[in-house]
Amino acid sequence: MFTGIIETKATVAAIAHEGSNVHFTMDSSITHELRIDQSVAHNGVCLTVVAIEGSRYTVTAVAETLQKTNLSSWKVGDAVNLELSLRVGDRLDGHFVQGHTDATATCIEKQTLDGSWLFRFSYPMQFAMLMIEKGSVCINGVSLTAFNVSGNEFTVTIIPYTYEHTNFGTLEAGDTVNIEFDVLGKYMLRMKEVGSNNP
Repeated sequence: MFTGIIETKATVAAIAHEGSNVHFTMDSSITHELRIDQSVAHNGVCLTVVAIEGSRYTVTAVAETLQKTNLSSWKVGDAVNLELSLRVGDRLDGHFVQGHTDATATCIEKQTLDGSWLFRFSYPMQFAMLMIEKGSVCINGVSLTAFNVSGNEFTVTIIPYTYEHTNFGTLEAGDTVNIEFDVLGKYMLRMKEVGSNNP
């Protein structure tokens, strides 16, 4: 479980293919805090640490993860948002994030404002019922508030700190991001679906 508050960034140092799996070797300043089998959110995707050596560690993505996220487009040198898992007793500064990406979204607009940045995204219409005005959404692992929700589009505003300390600083119109909708909304929708099928 995560909160969507990014702790630092990692750089993709190497990519290796093994069957349908892909191993990503990451370089990060927090590698010394990691251990084998630990879960770490990478751009909002929960991946398990399988190897550690010096300032680098390796995680593995299976075919299902590669199909539903933007990991298949990662290149050596890309910056990736990192968050360690939530510890019991920590403050919950963002919202509950599982690290289970629901889909990818496309940045369709970026505006530079006076002291902040506005990003507008589109995502698959099948998930439109999970997005509400001023609701929580996780984009590339960052907990954000959605506004100007219309159809399958929404907008977020990024403050300077987030822009500088996450990969929002390199995000441009046309780029693909990972998106996870609020888990509470997903459970409510599922309950409604099951209830309507069992009168």
